Amino acid sequence: MKRFIPFLNSDPTIAVIRLQGAITASPRGQGINDATYGPVIEKAFSKGKPVAVALAINSPGGSPVQSALVAARIRRLAKEKDIPVHAFVEDVAASGGYWLACAGDDIWVDPSSIIGSIGVISTTFGFVEAMQKIGVERRVYTAGKDKSILDPFRPERAEDVDRLKDLQQQVHDVFIDHVKTSRGDRLSDDKDLFTGAFWAGTRGVDLGLADGIAHLVPKMKELYGDKARFTKHGPKRGLLPRLGAQVLTDLDQGLEERALYARYGLT
Repeated sequence: MKRFIPFLNSDPTIAVIRLQGAITASPRGQGINDATYGPVIEKAFSKGKPVAVALAINSPGGSPVQSALVAARIRRLAKEKDIPVHAFVEDVAASGGYWLACAGDDIWVDPSSIIGSIGVISTTFGFVEAMQKIGVERRVYTAGKDKSILDPFRPERAEDVDRLKDLQQQVHDVFIDHVKTSRGDRLSDDKDLFTGAFWAGTRGVDLGLADGIAHLVPKMKELYGDKARFTKHGPKRGLLPRLGAQVLTDLDQGLEERALYARYGLT
């Protein structure tokens, strides 16, 4: 009641943003992206005058661009409103998930959390021999000799692979710079830090990828007092959008997300 009386001090409010799932370019489905989470993040920083924002992260990664957009929005609002941001890793914050964690002023993990995987990966298949066996001829016509680069239905070309690796290196460099800017001199000089390797939470703390072992509620009460209140923020998912074709979209994204989690030994 006292928070409604202007001349009495209110209990501190902490806005909690749950960032759960794969990071996807599509605003449909259950993935993390700026189109879906932008309004959520804006509301979390403005509603109820929070003294801090806590990120509850459980993500195996995904789109580097969406990772950057979401993280940049968080940092912009933190600076504009002078509100500290604390990131808490649950099962995993790897690859793009760790990119999001670096939006926090500090990062806290469970001893068994998986963090890291600071790298870039592309996956595909080659169907050339299978097509030959069943007698299918691939016919592609392009204006521009590189328009069909990395076509899985034709033999792999060395120049295509070189171009892809060059593109990956550019994205990797941006990722590394983001981590270094966020973590600064807290990072160790371990040679495997930016190889795409990942570690459990305790080792991640040793490497400077996280600041310590802690869970969200007790740590926030330690920092802001036992009377701290928590307001949860996340995208609203209605019933109607999940009917019909949306069910197929969610199924496809669910399979992709399970594959991403499986990469880190999680299902």
